[in-house]
Amino acid sequence: MEAVLVLLFAILGLAIGSFLNVCMDRLPRGESILRPPSCCEHCRHPLRPGDLIPLYSYLRLRGRCRYCGAAISRRSLWVELATGVIFAFLAWRYGLSPELGITAFYACVFIIVFVVDLEHGLILNAVVYPAIVVSLLLALLPPAWFEPWLAFWTVPSIANAAIAGGGAFAFFLLLAVVSRGGMGWGDVKLAGLIGVATGIPLVFVSLVIGALAGGVVAIVLLAARRKKRRETIPFGPFLAAGAMLTMLWGNEILALYIGAG
Repeated sequence: MEAVLVLLFAILGLAIGSFLNVCMDRLPRGESILRPPSCCEHCRHPLRPGDLIPLYSYLRLRGRCRYCGAAISRRSLWVELATGVIFAFLAWRYGLSPELGITAFYACVFIIVFVVDLEHGLILNAVVYPAIVVSLLLALLPPAWFEPWLAFWTVPSIANAAIAGGGAFAFFLLLAVVSRGGMGWGDVKLAGLIGVATGIPLVFVSLVIGALAGGVVAIVLLAARRKKRRETIPFGPFLAAGAMLTMLWGNEILALYIGAG
């Protein structure tokens, strides 16, 4: 049964990864993710069902549009594959439970944030604000509803979520003001989302992981002279990765830190 669930969620992840690609293509341009139907980004020819099979269509067409021959971004392949792998892992870790649905939702949100910020330097309100609303709705549910199901993940109470989200937002807002452009406003709103989603104390774990990862990568890139000192490095991908890692292993990381202290 477990193997079947993992396989089904892997396939579901591939399909959702295809939809995430549509979001990544259209949302930064302010376009609808529903209309028009899927089409080639170059020639605008509508895609047939056979062109939309996740992973398979890209490989079968050798990464090119069937109609105009233009190259399809490799990002499409990697996002579908990554989402499929992540969904399969979540199904294996959590089984069929509310945890699976909650973490799969956040995985989709953070995948979009990760890729769009890397490609465009944007953290989209159209992604962050609805995710904050969902996080607050989850926090409003009675804790007793989750207790029989949640073995790894803890949904914060509404008070906890509000304090963590407000605190993270205020702290990053201060950083944005002090840094004078070194910290983007999108990062401020993303920090608020992470606070609402993880609560106290896991919000600290998430932001520390993101800050450490971002700092290490920045130092490596500067040492390799791949970035000039005045060039900015998108921070959203590190915050998103830190949040997802915290949702998966935050309690264990916190226990190790407390034990080491």
